[in-house]
Amino acid sequence: MKEAAIVILNYNGETMLRQYLPQVIGNSVFEIVVVDNGSKDGSIAFLQKDFPNVSLILLKENHGYSKGYNLGLEELKGKFSYYLLLNSDVEVTPGWDRAMVDCLSEKPAVAACQPKVLSLSHKGYFDYAGAAGGFLDQLGYPYCRGRVLHLLEEDQGQYNDSIELDWASGACFCVKAPLFHQLGGFNPYFFSHMEEIDLCWRMRNEGYKIHYCGQSAVYHLGGGTLSQTNPFKTYLNFRNSLYMLNSNLKFDSFIKVFLWRMVMDFGAMLHLLFTKGGKHSKAVFKAYWDFLTNRQAVNYQEFKKVKQLKSAQPKAVYSIILAYYLKGKKKYSQLS
Repeated sequence: MKEAAIVILNYNGETMLRQYLPQVIGNSVFEIVVVDNGSKDGSIAFLQKDFPNVSLILLKENHGYSKGYNLGLEELKGKFSYYLLLNSDVEVTPGWDRAMVDCLSEKPAVAACQPKVLSLSHKGYFDYAGAAGGFLDQLGYPYCRGRVLHLLEEDQGQYNDSIELDWASGACFCVKAPLFHQLGGFNPYFFSHMEEIDLCWRMRNEGYKIHYCGQSAVYHLGGGTLSQTNPFKTYLNFRNSLYMLNSNLKFDSFIKVFLWRMVMDFGAMLHLLFTKGGKHSKAVFKAYWDFLTNRQAVNYQEFKKVKQLKSAQPKAVYSIILAYYLKGKKKYSQLS
């Protein structure tokens, strides 16, 4: 069994691969595998011509992030001890991969970790997707050190540490390979968005820990596949958040959280109506409708076997929404 593989999921990303793959190759020590999600552009021809040493796994259609990675990693099962899942629009720094693998190998109880994720388009600031490590409030809303809702902090070395998290960013995600397969991988019904948060929660339900590795840093462009302006992204975020809560909370706890979420998300519908338009507001309603009618996704495999270990409970912040808008707490350092 080899030590680790860097696995990049690609869908019509020839432009991103041309831009960032050479730099990933130059700054990495582990083998690189590209899983192609049925691309229709010139991605495959480009890789075969310019990077014949990069391993290719070809899928026939676009399965999204969650199922795409599940199918690709199934082909690698038993061959590697660690997977480093990397978005195609990420610029890495020297030693990024070695530092993350060392973080997991030195800590038997840690199942997954993420690096410092900085913005490629706003240099000097943290990136929206993970920043310096992810947390959940008691209603299941995610937030990060370095990014609370839409406010990004400037990187001044304040998060050059290593701490325990609630979840690690899927933009750059290092996980112990056998455990990934043991827990069923990502929930394939998520398609994209929040599947890494769900997997991390399931890992914590099993007694494992998630860590932040501040010794590793990457720069994320973001929006390469699905931009913030796309209503489908709004739909996925709200729907998958409900899937995640239902899968990782016991029934009585879920009902309490769900009732509060309905109130909060109704407010979000109104906010989106006036800030992004009717399509985004309708996307929230559709997310709730599909959650309530699609029981197959809600009960995928055996994800409902929740142990509710103390280590798996959300952190002390009750609602990051209320803390941000009503209390003016817009930085992680203000939330304690």
